[in-house]
Amino acid sequence: MPYPIHGHIAGPIVMIGFGSIGRGTLPLIERHFTYDAHDIHVVAPDDTHANLLAQRGVKFHKLALTPQNYREVLDGFFKGKPQGFCVNLSVDVGSLDVMKHCRRLGALYIDTVVEPWAGHYFDESLTPAQRTNYALRETVRTEKQANPGGTTAISCCGANPGMVSWFVKEALLDIARDTGHATQMPQDRAGWARLMRDLGVKGVHIAERDTQAPAYPKPMGVFVNTWSVEGFVAEGFQPAELGWGTHEKWMPENAYPHDTGCQAAIYIDYPGALTRVHTWCPTPGPQYGFLVTHNEAISIADYYTVGEGANPEYRPTCHYAYHPSNMAVLSLHECFGSGKVQEKHKILDENEIVEGIDELGVLLYGHARNAYWYGSRLSMAETRELAPFQNATGLQVTSAVLAGMVWALENPQAGIVETDEMDHVRCLEVQRHYLGPVEGHYTDWTPISQRWDRFREDIDESDPWQFRNILAS
Repeated sequence: MPYPIHGHIAGPIVMIGFGSIGRGTLPLIERHFTYDAHDIHVVAPDDTHANLLAQRGVKFHKLALTPQNYREVLDGFFKGKPQGFCVNLSVDVGSLDVMKHCRRLGALYIDTVVEPWAGHYFDESLTPAQRTNYALRETVRTEKQANPGGTTAISCCGANPGMVSWFVKEALLDIARDTGHATQMPQDRAGWARLMRDLGVKGVHIAERDTQAPAYPKPMGVFVNTWSVEGFVAEGFQPAELGWGTHEKWMPENAYPHDTGCQAAIYIDYPGALTRVHTWCPTPGPQYGFLVTHNEAISIADYYTVGEGANPEYRPTCHYAYHPSNMAVLSLHECFGSGKVQEKHKILDENEIVEGIDELGVLLYGHARNAYWYGSRLSMAETRELAPFQNATGLQVTSAVLAGMVWALENPQAGIVETDEMDHVRCLEVQRHYLGPVEGHYTDWTPISQRWDRFREDIDESDPWQFRNILAS
């Protein structure tokens, strides 16, 4: 099957990290770009998949990047070469430091998370506020403000954060069309924020249900997931975070705002992987999700703010509402129950999964049509037909990395950007082939409409979309 070539990368391609997302991204790079096949590299501390790289002619460098060596390593790849591309898909590597140095070298850059150096997430000397994604995102915003323009570096461009920001814009246009709200596609951030406000959207759930499963039960003492165990554990142990909307009338007692920065979010002094919320996805309907912290919860709330500071005219509430695979749920229970992370980690790969989909989308609520879910419903069976070396969860991420790389090549002097700021039409045009069914679904569900009512709960019946009602008791 001939695949479209989306661009030419003149210099080296350097992938940092080669876990499940790296393995899935590599064949997409091979399919959709032209480049010097002798100048593509993978840097990772684990050589488990070195044979796969050797078979594909990719140079492997068994090396862990550290604060002490990353400049020298990057210099060795990019210095004095035509413009190359750094694809950072690692854990425990300070993404902001790598991004800044790549920009100094004139290399394009993309990552899927604002990742700190090793140890940050579990550093007991840091306050909960200092361990939030809000704080990590603010470091990137500060760098962007201090050094605007220049070589393009895309921050947080995976499935979520990343693709879901493009889904929000598509969902807004659908709701506008279906409610008779005459509008042309907004051309800037202010226009998108006004559209969301004028449609009456109170908030956004990044609502996901992963039903992928193998034919065997979860082994005791093993953390099983459909993507990076280290990444999931790290974000699950961070405080729960959410963009905080202007319609909210109540805040949890253990929740705190931020005094500096964009002030678009709050954090809850409790692990996100132990914080449950009521949400909705097309396949299960009403469900519990975990309020795991993610960059998009903050960036979306910030992007759609009308006004500034802690008390703007309008801002939506936004947070992740994640129901991972059943094995991952059991792994979390085992992990928190024992008080320690399992020593053995397992990522379900494409050869083991026998059923299920990853249903990942955005649920926009509070508008004239109540609530609207828009997203990808990608199955493992479809994934096998579309691309190698990954499951459905992985392909939603890797195809977003591909779309971000295309956008960067087409906009090489855009400076530091978040996915909310990118051309969502172009990005989804590149990515859609890999997403399976991309659908929109309206629902009349609210957090108080289908609820276990045998015990009294302190809910706000005057407004079903208050976070008080969304947060599970």
